[in-house]
Amino acid sequence: MMKDILYGTAYYYEYLPVDRLDKDIEMMKAANINVVRIGESTWSTYEPQDGVFDFSPLDKVLDAMHTAGIHVIVGTPTYAIPTWLAKTYPEVMVQVDGQRKPYGARQIFDITNPTFLRYAERIIRKMMQHVAHHPTVIGFQVDNETKHYGTSSDNVQKGFVQFLKREFKGDLKQLNQEFGLDYWSNRINAWEDFPSMDGTINGSLQTAFETYRQKLVTDYLSWQVSLVDDYRLADQFVTHNFDFEWRGYSYGIQPEVNHFDASAALTYAGGDIYHPSRKHLTGTELSFAGDELRTLKHDNYLVMETQAQAFKQQVPYPGQLRQLAYSHLASGANMMEYWHWHSIHNSAETYWKGILSHDFQPNPIYDEVKQTGTELKRLSSHLVNLKIKANVAFLASNRSFTALNAFPFSDNHNYNDLFRSLYDQFYRLNIRTDITDETHIRLQDYQLIVVPALYSVSDAFLDKLDDYVKRGGHVIYTFKSGFTNEHVKVRMDQQPGRLTRSTGVHYNLFVDPDGTQLVGQSRSLRQIADTSLQDWMELLIPDTAEILATYDDPNWSNYAAITKNHYGQGSVIYLGCYPSAAVISQLVADYTQELGLRRFTAAFPVIIKQGTNDLGKTVTYYFNYSSETQLVSNPVRGTDLLSNQEVVNKLVLNPWGVAIVESV
Repeated sequence: MMKDILYGTAYYYEYLPVDRLDKDIEMMKAANINVVRIGESTWSTYEPQDGVFDFSPLDKVLDAMHTAGIHVIVGTPTYAIPTWLAKTYPEVMVQVDGQRKPYGARQIFDITNPTFLRYAERIIRKMMQHVAHHPTVIGFQVDNETKHYGTSSDNVQKGFVQFLKREFKGDLKQLNQEFGLDYWSNRINAWEDFPSMDGTINGSLQTAFETYRQKLVTDYLSWQVSLVDDYRLADQFVTHNFDFEWRGYSYGIQPEVNHFDASAALTYAGGDIYHPSRKHLTGTELSFAGDELRTLKHDNYLVMETQAQAFKQQVPYPGQLRQLAYSHLASGANMMEYWHWHSIHNSAETYWKGILSHDFQPNPIYDEVKQTGTELKRLSSHLVNLKIKANVAFLASNRSFTALNAFPFSDNHNYNDLFRSLYDQFYRLNIRTDITDETHIRLQDYQLIVVPALYSVSDAFLDKLDDYVKRGGHVIYTFKSGFTNEHVKVRMDQQPGRLTRSTGVHYNLFVDPDGTQLVGQSRSLRQIADTSLQDWMELLIPDTAEILATYDDPNWSNYAAITKNHYGQGSVIYLGCYPSAAVISQLVADYTQELGLRRFTAAFPVIIKQGTNDLGKTVTYYFNYSSETQLVSNPVRGTDLLSNQEVVNKLVLNPWGVAIVESV
C-alpha cells in the first residue's frame, strides 16, 4: 500500500543533447513531480561492448534525484539490444515466417533465444547489483511493453510440440482428432513430422500456437522478476509496463499477451494508456485500460506512461491534461507518469513530444502539469489507495480473440471492436466494471457478467456460467459465444451449444445482414432511430426466451435477433446480432436499471466514478468530457476537494472540468 500518489515522468538523461540534469530537476520540483522512470531503453549505453559496463549516467541521475527528494523506478534495459550483441550473435534476432528481422528497431529479438537470455541476465544482474540499494530507488520495471514479437524460431517450434505433447499426454491420435488434422492431409502421424506453424491453415493449431507464445511472454516476464527479486529490498516493488491493442492509441485487450496470467509475478500491475485528444477525448480508453489493470491484481495500479503532448493530433485542449490525471486516479491508479519529460531531438520518436518541447522552455503543457502536481501534493492523502467495488465484470478471452482472427466474423471489425461496443456503453452510463478472464474471474463477486464473443471455451467453464445464472447471476452474451470448445473444435450441438440451456434459444443458421434492420419488440427499443446491423445475424429460435428484437427482412422475420431468458434464479440476454451503439446503449440501460445497477442518472459527457479512500470516506469524481458547461443535479453531498466548496443540490462542471467530492 502506497503512502502518496506518485506523479512523474519518464526521464532519459542519455538522450539529452546537452547536460541539463540540474535544470530539469529544478523544473520537476517546481511542478511537484515526485517520481521518474529511467533506464529501460539504454542497454547500449550501460554495456557499450561485450562485458564492458558503464553505469555512470545511471549513477548521476540517481544521485541527483536522491538529493532532490524524487523517487526513481529503474527499468531493466532489455527491450532494445545493443549493436554488438546483434552483430556477434545474429541468431538472437527474432525469426518471423522463416525470416530474421534486421537490426535497428526495438523489440526485434527472440525472447526465447538462449544467447539473448544469457546476456540479458548478465546486464540485469549487473544493473541490480549497482542500483538495488540506492536510497532513491522505490521499484523496478521489468522489460517494457513485452510481446512475443511473432517469434517462430526453431526452438519455439520445438517448444510448442512439447507443449502439445504435455496437453495431450503424448496421444497423437487424440490431437489429430481434436484439431481436425485429417483436413487437407494435415494429419500428423509422428511427432517428429510436426510441421512449422508458419504455414498452418488450421485454426486450432493457430490458436494453440498463439496460446503457447503468450505463455512464453508470461514465462519471460516471470523470469525477469525472479532475477530482480534476488536483489530488490522488501519495500521495493516490481512492475511491468503492459500495453494494449494499438490503433494510434490504446484500444482493447492486447492480442499477443495474456495480461491476466503475465501479471501474476508482479507486485503492482502497470501499463501505458494513450488516447484520442481534444474534441475526440471521451476518457473511455483510460477507463477501459484502468479497469483491466486494476482487476489484474484486484489492487491499485501504476500508469507507467500516458501522453503529455504526444503527436500533433493529440495535443490536449487547456484543462484536459489536468482532467486526465484525475481520470486515472478515479479508476484506481496510484501513480501516473507522462511519456516523457523532454522531447527527443533524434531518431524514431522525435515528434512524439513530451512535457517540454524541443526548446526545453516552460509551456502551457508544463504549466498544467505544475498546477496538477501542486493539487496532488495537497490532496494525496485523500486520493491514494482508492478502493473500488464493481458489480459488473467483463469477461475477456485471449483464446477467443485469437480464434476469431482465424475465423473472422467481419472484414472490418475484430474481437476488440465488439468488446468495446458493449464496454463503451457501460462507461457512458456510469456503471462500474471490472475486466477479467475465465481463469481468474470470481463469479460470485458480480451481479452481472458481460461476455463478448466467447467463441472458444471449455464445457467446464460454460457449466460454471450456467450454474452462476441458476444461483441468481445475470449474463449478457453476444453472438459467436459457446461456438467451439477450448481447442476451436465446433460443437456438434445446436448452437449456441451448452448455452442453449441458459439462453433459452437455439439456431443453426447465421447470415450477413446485407441491409437488414432490427425491429424492436419492447417499447424502448421501438423508439431507437438507428436500427442498422453490421457483420453478423444469427437466426434465433426461442425455446423459453422472450423476444426483444427481430429482423425486418421478410425472409428472416420469423426469427429472433435479441432475446431475454429467465433461468433458475437469474437471467440472460443474448445478442444474436451486431446492432448499433444506440440499441446496445438502450439494452444496457434497461437491463441494468432492472437489476438495480444504475447508481447515477447522469450520463456521458458527465462521467462519475466512485470509491473509498484510506480515511474511510467516499470519494466521488465528476468529469465533464465536453466543451460545454454541464450541470449535475442531486450530486453526492460533501466537500469538493479541489475548490474546498460544499456540494449540496447541484454541481457545475466547466468545460473539461473535474470535481472531487469527499463525503462520509
